[in-house]
Amino acid sequence: MIQASICTIGDEILIGQITDTNSSHISRALNDIGIRVTSMLSVGDDRNAIISGLSGELRKNSIVIVTGGLGPTKDDITKDALSALSGSTGYRESKEQLEIIIRILSSRGLEVLDINRQQALVPDRCEVIPNRLGTAPVMVFRFSSERFGHDCTLYSLPGVPFEAIGALDDVLADIRVHYETAEITHRTVMTYGLAESALAKRIGGWEDSLPSGMHLAYLPDPVKGVRLRLSIYGGTPEENSRLIDTELARLRDILGDIIYSEQDDTLQNTVGRLLKASGKTLSAAESCTGGLISSLITSVPGASGYYLGSVTSYAVSVKKNVLDVPESIISGYGVVSSECAAAMAEGVRRLTGSDYSVSTTGVAGPDGGTEENPVGTVWVGVSSEKGTRTCRFSFRNDRTRNMERFAASALDFLRKFIESDINQ
Repeated sequence: MIQASICTIGDEILIGQITDTNSSHISRALNDIGIRVTSMLSVGDDRNAIISGLSGELRKNSIVIVTGGLGPTKDDITKDALSALSGSTGYRESKEQLEIIIRILSSRGLEVLDINRQQALVPDRCEVIPNRLGTAPVMVFRFSSERFGHDCTLYSLPGVPFEAIGALDDVLADIRVHYETAEITHRTVMTYGLAESALAKRIGGWEDSLPSGMHLAYLPDPVKGVRLRLSIYGGTPEENSRLIDTELARLRDILGDIIYSEQDDTLQNTVGRLLKASGKTLSAAESCTGGLISSLITSVPGASGYYLGSVTSYAVSVKKNVLDVPESIISGYGVVSSECAAAMAEGVRRLTGSDYSVSTTGVAGPDGGTEENPVGTVWVGVSSEKGTRTCRFSFRNDRTRNMERFAASALDFLRKFIESDINQ
């Protein structure tokens, strides 16, 4: 199977000034055409480091895709480093890229300076894929086996994400011409309710018995839960799907409703699909999550078809005066209680007329915890015309992470509540 490396160049990435989004886009695109990405490398703006780093990647991989360091200013030294790496003895002008440069600058009412024209100069040992969206061309360097031990290709793309992703289709087309790609099959299963370590223990026997050539990866996320990704490299799409379907059937028997989706998904998407399919509506009453549940739900396109709204009842007075939580509950059980969560869920459902509702009340921290309800405690309530249920969850994170886990746990509890309703 053809292997590839993705490299980013620029001090701005290493010091955290910008976030590298190019690598994830490029990696997914390579995976889609059957190229396996084995490594990612970030190199600063240092000529020797660039040459050394890229040489190492070319020795290990058939394809190296580089982004960054191709601007018009003096600090962008990638072109010079690539010229030395390729053994070029001079530069030539890419007339097609120069025409694009002149067109882009002229359309903006800008003068075409010598420094702009220099971007059309490329090392004499490279091929050019014109960059239609920017001024720096895509440079392609092909190396024979005498140089790195095997035939390999380096593609140098601009660092600007709009330009890099815009040029990617042309790069992939070139890869298809020069390399024989293979089949890569991935399937993702979304789980919530078990930490990564507990999940690994639960499915350890199943994982150990996976067929040879099938790989499992654990990808935890505080809001999404733990993604399980099954991968097969090689084979045929039909055979790979059959093998994965067989293993997923076994996994369902082990995990049950811990699985909430069998695609790369989110809890809010899953809840939205359940509501749309059943023609039901939802509302929320949030205290310790401060509107985060509402934000997650409304991040899904089409949420207006099933989500009516929310009350962020942070203050006790709002719980009592807007949601009609009885004073007897506040004084008798406290705001962080099963009784208060239930009353909040029922109150917002009455207020909005929704079919379902979800509520949260807890202690996100860093202060406010008690012996009975330490920081990281949340009570979640869900309600429908068939009744109301509550559940207590406990976490031990900082304030932001606690709020994320509160919201995710509430969505998962709601998801199971709706599924139970539908299946009755």
